[in-house]
Amino acid sequence: MIKTKLIPDFELGWAKGVKRCVSPHFNSRPDNEVSLLVIHNISLPAGCFGTPFIDQLFQGCLDVTADPSFKDLHGLQVAAHFLIRRDGQVTQYVSCDDRAWHAGESSFQGQEECNDFAIGIELEGTDTEDYTESQYLELIRLTLGLLARYPKLNVDAIVGHCDIAPGRKTDPGNSFDWIRYKCELTLGLSRP
Repeated sequence: MIKTKLIPDFELGWAKGVKRCVSPHFNSRPDNEVSLLVIHNISLPAGCFGTPFIDQLFQGCLDVTADPSFKDLHGLQVAAHFLIRRDGQVTQYVSCDDRAWHAGESSFQGQEECNDFAIGIELEGTDTEDYTESQYLELIRLTLGLLARYPKLNVDAIVGHCDIAPGRKTDPGNSFDWIRYKCELTLGLSRP
């Protein structure tokens, strides 16, 4: 279970004690609002874990010749705010106060362009492989910190990429345990 003292604090949108790997793929939020959290998954190449390629993609320096599957990524400008690796290591690429380019064409409760008001967390994984215990623990800890930092963000405004871009995206997939995640968050929020 998550202890309050372990929840990260933030300074200028950067989580304290988290590895930084700064991305150029961001800009200012139009309304300075954070009211949505989007859970994604990623692996590069697909189904391969622990490679340096996610960092490279988010930093705009991916060698697209390193794997044949990367050819469609040429020139892609994308980054989430956070990545949680299989071993639980958390990396932050963009300040949460800024607009990271992670959601693409998207809509939440009738509001278009979710990047404008969302924080994106990538889990290293696939739609079909179970996420690790370490990933859940870090995701819960990070989410509790974000909920404490951003007052317009709440448990009902946490969705999968599939929910804001249906038909276009499927992540985090059926392998993600939403019930566990939301129950742990509710328990964490109920503690003094």
